[in-house]
Amino acid sequence: MHLILLAFAAVALLIFLILAVRMHAFLAMLLSAFAMGLAAGMKPAVVLKSIQAGFGDALGFIAVVLGLGAMIGAYLEHSGGGRALADWLISKFGQERAAWALMVAAFLVGMPIFFEVGFIILVPLVYSLTREGKRSLLVYGLAMTAPLTILHSLVPPHPAPAAAAQLLGADLGHAILYGVLLSIPMTLISGMWYGQWIAHRITVPIPASAPEAPEQVKNPPSVFVVTLLLTLPVILILLATIWPKNEILGLLGHPFSALLVTLVGAMLLLGTARGLSRDQITTLANKSLGPTASLLLIMGAGGAMKQIIVDTGAGAMAGKMLAATHISPLIVAFLMAAVLRVAQGSATVSIITAAGILAPIVKVMPGYRPDLMYLSLCCGGTSLSIVNDAGFWIVNQYFGLTVQQTLKTWTVLKLISGLVGFGIVLAINALT
Repeated sequence: MHLILLAFAAVALLIFLILAVRMHAFLAMLLSAFAMGLAAGMKPAVVLKSIQAGFGDALGFIAVVLGLGAMIGAYLEHSGGGRALADWLISKFGQERAAWALMVAAFLVGMPIFFEVGFIILVPLVYSLTREGKRSLLVYGLAMTAPLTILHSLVPPHPAPAAAAQLLGADLGHAILYGVLLSIPMTLISGMWYGQWIAHRITVPIPASAPEAPEQVKNPPSVFVVTLLLTLPVILILLATIWPKNEILGLLGHPFSALLVTLVGAMLLLGTARGLSRDQITTLANKSLGPTASLLLIMGAGGAMKQIIVDTGAGAMAGKMLAATHISPLIVAFLMAAVLRVAQGSATVSIITAAGILAPIVKVMPGYRPDLMYLSLCCGGTSLSIVNDAGFWIVNQYFGLTVQQTLKTWTVLKLISGLVGFGIVLAINALT
């Protein structure tokens, strides 16, 4: 029992350091891991080896996926491909169904690109459509933000779901496929059903601070090229899943290979074909990797904390106790990620932290299903966005909303999306 109490104390220390001390999540997790290991009676040398092993194990797979995904996103952003795809879809769907067009565009763009980047790319289209359609900005804004934020929390190579899949032992190819499939009903119900319902009840004009429409990128890539590059990794992984015995598809369908093939295609089609020099292509790749440094450190620290919980024996003990209570580990995963999200704001940090804490506990439970556990945890991590979340204020400022309006629209949308996804996961678990 004292080991379990130490694990709870380590989590409490972690939350205290992040919230009260305002410490970086990487340092907070590392200190909490050290404190738990030493308090559990592990020798200092053993604690150091455990942390090193956990750190390396977490990053050995994720670092490659995150790096390749960041580079692909950088080439797509620089080329203007995301904006070109959205413009084309809107022209095909028509003004009356422009919200649907923007949702589809955001879904495709959001698979390799971070939420904040995709938002900045597409928000000028929200302003433009609002001017043309003379409707509430939320009609288009919520249709755009829903898929971006859901994919950011559920689909690798985004950092949080990639880390969660690795820590929980889920197959990354399955994580991508299942994450995409689950994101579709989550987007439709939260972004289109609730989003359009609330948008017609809260009229929001274009904010006075909205910038003028940016200049179009010269020589943007074709819509076919953009769509091909956005869907290529998913297609390769799907083919490898359908024909697992085919060695060539098995190679190309591995997440490393699928993303690498896509990256080479992006460098050629979005770089060389558009007149970029080799130096410019390399510079773009280097710039894209800068923002990933902090995320990689947080992921590694999450792995270190997980390993300490394993090596102290607290994980196995907690797993046995949890199994005896007959509470579904899926519910525990959802609630822990949701609580951490409310406590410290970041979906990325909450998902990685919850995965690091729960991995050694749930893996020893009978009937453990890593793919469903991963989805449940990610749904919890994406489910609540309040005033301590940067995404809350991005939506608030760019859409010109009051705090109350942001809570009624963005926060409720996030809650609905998480509950819908979790409900589907529970239904699948019950039926299979």
